[in-house]
Amino acid sequence: MTVLYFVIGAVVILGVGYLFLSFPSVRRHKDIKLIEGRFIAHRGLHSLTENTPENSLPAFKQAVELGYPIEIDIHLTLDGQIVVFHDDTLDRMCGVSGRVEEKTLPELKALRLGNTNYEIPTLEECLKTVNGKVPLLIEFKCVSLKCAPLCKKADEILRGYSGSYLIQSFYPTVLRWYKKHRRDVCRGQLAENFKNASFEKKMSGNMLFNFLGRPDFVSYKHTDAKNISRRF
Repeated sequence: MTVLYFVIGAVVILGVGYLFLSFPSVRRHKDIKLIEGRFIAHRGLHSLTENTPENSLPAFKQAVELGYPIEIDIHLTLDGQIVVFHDDTLDRMCGVSGRVEEKTLPELKALRLGNTNYEIPTLEECLKTVNGKVPLLIEFKCVSLKCAPLCKKADEILRGYSGSYLIQSFYPTVLRWYKKHRRDVCRGQLAENFKNASFEKKMSGNMLFNFLGRPDFVSYKHTDAKNISRRF
């Protein structure tokens, strides 16, 4: 009987531990309805064949004209500014090597997106273009788990924005920062079933870092829908 009690106790402890680590927020944030059941223009409504690169001001304008919520990605530059750009490196979209965070804003402004004449926009330029006409879903891109500088700078800018926005990130420390400092903002955890990845990424893929930021929603890669934690 002692062994049986030990096994039952261990199962209960593991179950409670799993629930504590993976459970999302229990609140129903009012801004969920802004994106629920809607098509979202990922990186704006873009098409290189129409000379409209991703995460560019024209891509944002087209999405606004058709009434689509817009997903954007933000990085902190070397000189502490925020730009809207998806990739960690500049190779694919700008044809030069290096990370976004290694460049100053003037250096980034000298580049062009996808062989067009359009430059990398700042977060302020994006907000001015959208002007509150459609909701924004803002993904935070960090170099490491130390995301506080990006969160602080973004919040400084977004506090002056009158439009609706939600935030999301693969980095649970972003959600942790918002849970601590801006609980009023709807926050989402990005996740996927990371394969052949580090222990930390596998933990994140199974949503075992949810305890850090208690996300209001989870955006999970659709091809990984059978992931156990996602199904649960």
